[in-house]
Amino acid sequence: MSEHLRPVVFTRAGALKGARDALPMALSSIAFGLVFGVAARQAGLSLAEASLMSALVFAGSSQFVAIGIWGSPVPVFAVVLATLIVNARHLLMGASLRPWYSRLTRRQAYGSLFFMTDTNWPLQLQAFLRGEREGAVLVGSGLFMLSTWVASTAFGHAAGAAIGDPRTWGLDFTVVAFFAAVLVKLWRGRGDAMPWLIAAVTAVAVHLAVPGFWHVIAGALAGSIAGAIRDTSGKAGHGA
Repeated sequence: MSEHLRPVVFTRAGALKGARDALPMALSSIAFGLVFGVAARQAGLSLAEASLMSALVFAGSSQFVAIGIWGSPVPVFAVVLATLIVNARHLLMGASLRPWYSRLTRRQAYGSLFFMTDTNWPLQLQAFLRGEREGAVLVGSGLFMLSTWVASTAFGHAAGAAIGDPRTWGLDFTVVAFFAAVLVKLWRGRGDAMPWLIAAVTAVAVHLAVPGFWHVIAGALAGSIAGAIRDTSGKAGHGA
């Protein structure tokens, strides 16, 4: 049978395999979940609200951005817009799985995509590229990572209550430390320098000129556009 006509299966065994393969990544995300729990408490979220946010959003980077601009009243439009910008890369990640997920039912495919993160998406994609037909790797790994993410968020929030004033321990720096760690992990070489620099300069300039949280959105948008122009120019150069 031709490769593109081979069926894709969706089994419990595949989900369990995904959960086993995600174990190292789930353990490493616990520290970030603890930090997010503390940061959410600092922003004024209750234990239930912080846990519910981790369960429904399940996207660490956008959750930290949302917490950074959280206020009273909550700037809903800004939170939604920032989340869309930060998670725009998921459009391409999901599209990369379409050749295989188009052979699953809609319930299986779209249900699995809810559990897609930067860390378990490669597990599913690499499995398909190796010729494996199991489509439940994403949902299995995602469910396991979601459970550890929510649990560590709740524990971090509770630990924050025991700590008291986070500034006493330097924990008010947690959000900055989180993004510094993420940047180190995402750095792919000198080609990333210009979009990152443009994002940083834009964010600082807007912060100095405009009160509130708009510097977060402006920096993310400017960096995304600069990165897209860089990638487009690179492909055009190769194609010339």
